[in-house]
Amino acid sequence: MADVKLTDDERHLAELGYKQELNRTWSGFSNFAISFSIISILAGCFTTFGQAWNNGGPIAISWGWPIISAFILIIGLCMSELVSAYPTSGGIYWWASKLGGAKAGYYTGWLNLIGLLAVDASVAYGCATFFDLTFSTFSESWAAGYSLTRVFIMFLVILVLVALVNIFSSRLLAVINNVSVWWHVAGAAIIILILIFLPKSHMSVSDVFSMRVNNSGGLADGSTEGIGFWFYVLPLGFLLTQYTITGYDASAHLAEETQGAAHGAARGIWQSIFYSAIGGWILLLAFLFAVQDPAEITAKGGGVWNIFNQALSPTWAGTVLLIASIGQFFCTTACMTSTSRMLFAFSRDGAVPGASMWARLNANKVPVNAVLVSTVVAAIITLPALVEVDIAGAPVPVAFYAVVSVAVIGLYLAFAIPIYLRWKAGDSFKQGSWNLGNKWKWMAPI
Repeated sequence: MADVKLTDDERHLAELGYKQELNRTWSGFSNFAISFSIISILAGCFTTFGQAWNNGGPIAISWGWPIISAFILIIGLCMSELVSAYPTSGGIYWWASKLGGAKAGYYTGWLNLIGLLAVDASVAYGCATFFDLTFSTFSESWAAGYSLTRVFIMFLVILVLVALVNIFSSRLLAVINNVSVWWHVAGAAIIILILIFLPKSHMSVSDVFSMRVNNSGGLADGSTEGIGFWFYVLPLGFLLTQYTITGYDASAHLAEETQGAAHGAARGIWQSIFYSAIGGWILLLAFLFAVQDPAEITAKGGGVWNIFNQALSPTWAGTVLLIASIGQFFCTTACMTSTSRMLFAFSRDGAVPGASMWARLNANKVPVNAVLVSTVVAAIITLPALVEVDIAGAPVPVAFYAVVSVAVIGLYLAFAIPIYLRWKAGDSFKQGSWNLGNKWKWMAPI
């Protein structure tokens, strides 16, 4: 008789071996919103633009973004099918464990956790960098006092604020993520309009879709021709797309807090990728068309803020940076939510040292200890950003780009394992209410 009182979500979760512990208050839109917020075209498109400009130039962006996005969407569709069948907070590692055994789940979980912690660190540091750029644009005295130490202090403040928001209430988080969606949509639209109407001139269509740059520090002998450029330098530029469009596994990690999770979490994954891919490409094209002097952008290290300084007045450049910085704060908040839920689930299964601590919930059913340890780890792994490396006459936190690389590698390796195992399982895999039909047969290998 007790089973009669269970909702469909709770019954499905019970069949997977867990009881309902977290508050299931998130709507399908809120589930989509957290992945959309983590992908955050106002974060990745801004913070790693220089990665693509230096390693390939405009073609790494105008062509690279839509091509890589299409492959990422295929990954997302495969993951959507998996979360529909197994809607647990463990997400990726749980799928791997179910399909490939405990060892597969363990390794997948650690790749996923390391990637998520690196994402927390890199997005929070990028957010601090852009707030610092914003203040520097509006204030000459602030600009004169730039240092990596100041940015790091701002990074710590952002981490603390994000932790407090995550600890306060899961219901508040859902509201914040809903607001974040509209901030990203409206903010990106405003930035695009500013870059269309205010610059004195625009790059030609030909340059946007054909210009090549190799500012990689000597890779392929600095050439923009030959095998070295096309198969080594240019793929490094694709990190812009892969870093930006990641973290959509958040929809899976929040599945136990989502109503109608078998369908809602599945839609959350693929829709967040699809809409971010379209919006991000339009935004990036706006950046490229606004370039006034490509050689100067290259000489200054490829940072997107140099485009704004070229094309806009300080007030308008500062406005663009402020919109992006606030969007990045929303993104950081969502990243911490995803990481803490994954750590909670991984610890619940005893796979992390001190598991009982990180799996503990407070009175509001929030994994507070998981939030706190995620915050501390993110701070520690970003300490190398205090080490200055001068590039183009300015101190650059090379460690930040290393953290970005760790995030992408860890997460995409984690994504690949359960997708492969699902493909290996073939027709024995029990599909959920949202599924690919027979399309998994060609999607999973891709």
